[in-house]
Amino acid sequence: MNFELNQLPERSSKPRTNGLTMVMDKGLSIREAEDMLSVSGPYVDIVKLGFGTSYVTPNLEEKIKLYQHAGLGVYLGGTLLEAFIIRNRYNDFLQLLDRYGLQHVEVSDGSIQMDHDEKCRLIRELSSRATVLSEVGSKDAKKELAPYLWIELMQKEIDAGSWKVIAEARESGTVGIYRDKGEVREGLIDEILTKIPQDKIMWEAPMKSQQVWFIKLLGANVNLGNIAPNEVIALETLRIGLRGDTFHHFLK
Repeated sequence: MNFELNQLPERSSKPRTNGLTMVMDKGLSIREAEDMLSVSGPYVDIVKLGFGTSYVTPNLEEKIKLYQHAGLGVYLGGTLLEAFIIRNRYNDFLQLLDRYGLQHVEVSDGSIQMDHDEKCRLIRELSSRATVLSEVGSKDAKKELAPYLWIELMQKEIDAGSWKVIAEARESGTVGIYRDKGEVREGLIDEILTKIPQDKIMWEAPMKSQQVWFIKLLGANVNLGNIAPNEVIALETLRIGLRGDTFHHFLK
């Protein structure tokens, strides 16, 4: 840090297992990625190359290596895996992991219908070769899961080998654990946390109001995902009470 200041919450240090910040890269150029790392690198843990952007992104291999050399986990959006599966090309996806040296992988079923036992089988298989993050929840705002189903699906995926289960919100923050205006489904979160340890969950929280809510509920070291590249520093100040929204929260 640039200077000393007391009464700040203690942040976990890298390599972190909690207090993770997952950034969504929706098409940064190499230069933009370098710029992000030059400022925000110490506060980023994982980068997701969102949905199917890796298919059309120029200089993909260079970008992946850039992030990996910075000590960050990097993985392809779960939608891409779904795109391979629905085309019966799962083995080609495995070759893609090898080709780019990817050590993290996301397993999701937000866009396709997949039997949950099959999803767990994929998690078990992939966890033998990479760190798996699996996503729970639908991208369809009309499909709301009951709290007991969230808990059941999350637990089964953790048991199958998921390092973290991702609570679906999309990059918009308006589905899954949120209502259509971005408000947190508070009762749902409370119920999930009665059964699933918070350090096993990555909460997608693209909106500042959502980030504030989770920090106030679970503290500075809550796992937050789908963070915009230019919002990492701002999020870090929220985590430690140096922004108005959480300014008084950590003062003794």
